[in-house]
Amino acid sequence: MDLQMKVAQAVHVLNHDTQSCNRVAANQWLVQFQQTDAVWEVATSILTSDHLHPPQQQPPPFVSDLEVEFFAAQILKRKIQSEGHFLQLGVKDALLNALLVAAKRFSSGPPQLLTQICLALAALMLCAVEHGKPIEQLFYSLRTLQSQDDGNVAVLEMLTVLPEEVVDTQNTDCRVSPAHRSQYGRELLSHTPMVLEFLLEQSQKMSDGGVQLHERSRKVLRCLLSWVRAGCFSEIPQDSLPTHPLLNFVFNSLQVPSSFDLAIEVLVELASRHEGLPQVLLPRVHFLKEVLLISALSSRDEKVISGLSCLMSEIGQAAPSLIVEASVEGLALADALLRSSLASYILGLDAEGAKNRKHSEDMLFSVFSALLDALLLRAQVDESTFIDEGEKVDLPEGLAHFRMNLVELLVDICQLLKPTRFVQKLFFGGWASPNVSMPWKEVETKLFALNVVSELILQESQVFDLSVIMQLVTIFSSIPSNELKGFMCIVYRSLADVVGSYSKWISTFQTIARPLLLFLAAGISEPQSSNACASALRKFCEDASTVIYEPSNLEVLMWIGEALEKKQLPLEDEEEVVSAISMILGSVTNKELKNNLLARLLSSCYEAIGKLVNEGSSDSFRQNPAAYMQILNSAGRGLYRMGTVFSHLVMPHPSGPAAEDPIFGLLSTFWPMLEKLLRSEHMENSNLSTAACRALSLAIQSCASVVIEEFSHKEEFGRLFVITFERFTKATSVMGLNSSYICDQEPDLVEAYTNFASTVVRGTHKVGLISLLESKNCILEGSYSAISIQVISRNGEGLVSNLVYALLGVSAMSRVHKCATILQQVASFCSLSETTTWKVVLCWESLHGWLHAAVQALPVEYLKQGEAETLVPVWMEALVGAASDYLGSKTFNGEKNNYGHMQGKGGRVLKRLIREFADSHRNVPNLT
Repeated sequence: MDLQMKVAQAVHVLNHDTQSCNRVAANQWLVQFQQTDAVWEVATSILTSDHLHPPQQQPPPFVSDLEVEFFAAQILKRKIQSEGHFLQLGVKDALLNALLVAAKRFSSGPPQLLTQICLALAALMLCAVEHGKPIEQLFYSLRTLQSQDDGNVAVLEMLTVLPEEVVDTQNTDCRVSPAHRSQYGRELLSHTPMVLEFLLEQSQKMSDGGVQLHERSRKVLRCLLSWVRAGCFSEIPQDSLPTHPLLNFVFNSLQVPSSFDLAIEVLVELASRHEGLPQVLLPRVHFLKEVLLISALSSRDEKVISGLSCLMSEIGQAAPSLIVEASVEGLALADALLRSSLASYILGLDAEGAKNRKHSEDMLFSVFSALLDALLLRAQVDESTFIDEGEKVDLPEGLAHFRMNLVELLVDICQLLKPTRFVQKLFFGGWASPNVSMPWKEVETKLFALNVVSELILQESQVFDLSVIMQLVTIFSSIPSNELKGFMCIVYRSLADVVGSYSKWISTFQTIARPLLLFLAAGISEPQSSNACASALRKFCEDASTVIYEPSNLEVLMWIGEALEKKQLPLEDEEEVVSAISMILGSVTNKELKNNLLARLLSSCYEAIGKLVNEGSSDSFRQNPAAYMQILNSAGRGLYRMGTVFSHLVMPHPSGPAAEDPIFGLLSTFWPMLEKLLRSEHMENSNLSTAACRALSLAIQSCASVVIEEFSHKEEFGRLFVITFERFTKATSVMGLNSSYICDQEPDLVEAYTNFASTVVRGTHKVGLISLLESKNCILEGSYSAISIQVISRNGEGLVSNLVYALLGVSAMSRVHKCATILQQVASFCSLSETTTWKVVLCWESLHGWLHAAVQALPVEYLKQGEAETLVPVWMEALVGAASDYLGSKTFNGEKNNYGHMQGKGGRVLKRLIREFADSHRNVPNLT
């Protein structure tokens, strides 16, 4: 069997065989074949022979000539790109002639095959350095091909791909130097007159050898687009461009559906490249609007509407002064684009530099005003959404996407109309009257627009009439919850968004607090509006704290908070609500009232956690897994709410009786429950572990520094922090963080644990390290220092391993500082223990072993070549320096200070190394 037949059979097996092993074998054979010199002869023969198989040999029924020919063209192109520079001059000439024959042969064949052959020809020209002018040689050959029957089609395709390959640096052979590429580009453009003349001739032919008019028009437009992008019209006199016959051909092609898209591309490219062309195109806008746009709008032809909008937008952006002058053509362009509801280009006008600025503003105000009306009308929901009374009605996906794209446009229109005029236009005529029903579709859309431009309106500081908003709040507050459904839930959400955006102004009204709180409370219970109402509640509580202190308003807040356990809101919404309530309660001056309100707010949290840790509950949980999961979820949510409360209760420095401070009341209940929880098997649940980590971390951030400052002399407080840290580190869910894949799957747990560990380190270093400094020569068994050393010794390997894995993956950069702080603290403990009798328990060798084990445990794909051997010694050297810096800061001039993290040279070196490690390992493989 000859080699050509083997290639054909291998191609068939690769494309059609059902056995994967056969396909793999065929692929391997073809890859090896492409490395041989036989490729040149075989591929050329396949493309130039009239028949793939000799007359005396019947082709197997499974072999497709087209597949083999396409494969031959592809590998020949690749072979030329990779090895064409090494071919002898005579071989290149022969190959050029063969490819021209192939192009002629397949001029009426499959277009993809002809394109591949032309790409091979272009690649051959780019590597023909021996020819002083290879492009000139190719054009000579093309003129010969053009004179042959059916040769024009091949010439058209060659002229289409040639500029793309020569001028586009992303598509050209990297072996072609910039100097040669620039030379080839100039040589190519020198043939512009001949090419444009050829394209004009082709555009005027009705048919040629079976090529129909529409197909030929598309080919001519594709070729013209390629040459326009190469800069061909810069080679002809600019005053001849407006009257060039090809421009009329392009405009006429706009009226042909099959060539419309390419004609638009050509005109857009011309408008963006040639300053004089927009002025030529502007008078034709009337034609575009009357002949094409109006009919497309009536038939909802999105392709034509989108294409014309793109073209007119490009005209406006290329020559905004034509629009600013408010000429008849400019206004026609604005009106045409307004009809398609896509007029963003107008907003880039520089009216400041125009001579008749006031005239232009007056002329264009009506345009922008009409544009706003049209956009608001287009942004309304359709009738089916309006009448839908289902429980889960939302904006249609297409409308939601349209509104997303509309945001920037509305902001720009507001800037041009000025915020006062914009608001007046939204509120013109009012939204309701005693005799007319509320136009809810219009109201919802205007609320959307009002929310979008809120930042601009607030910046102007001119308060508009908020009675309209409060009127809507009153209406919705009076609607029974069972009647609030369908589209009205969407209106409710939009109104809540506006309340949140303008809460600063709304909060100045003393009488609206209670109805507004009731409105938000009702909306929080509805899935469609819960997020908007929760966010609005937080913003309102931030801005109206003095108003909400009224007992009746506090009672509404407590009603909202006590109902959270039953509502099961998304965690982000629940956090907004609890944050809002906590901000208010944290500022209540009456301590007894504050304690009572906090106890009411958190009573459901205590109850949920209590059910989980009560003795004897494990047996009942095993009997009812569904109930167990529900209790786990409730306990996790309770911990989450407690953490949020802690984050808003900043403990003041103790000046009076500490026991009277509300945070002590919370801690006295929280700590015992947390201790029981930490000892329980329930901590294996990652969601519960995350919530507990977060609650404890926020509690420590709120009060640890004050507690330690006041009670650091009491042994039991120091032990509590250290033992708590040990319990969390040994939790199954935390110990399971042993790969970057798992870290990326559990980002909340990683972040919570890192925050917790960093907080403990920062909060307890005064007790831990200073006690070691003071008693390093005499550390007694059972003392705080001894317990600290033992805990670090037992948990150090897991801690270091978790830290290393936390520095892998896309989210690792946010954890660099925390990880560096923890490692510096651990190194400081090792340094101090090294000089005591506890060296056998904890020393530098311990840290070296943990770090070495963590690095060695990483899959080889995670590390660069040789990194496993170099990383540990480099990091250890930096850790020694960082520990020395930190300990030195604690004993400088005999004074003890509370700073030192990453402050000295050693600390900065350590942090730099860790940052570089995290940055270079962002894209590690996702291995389990």
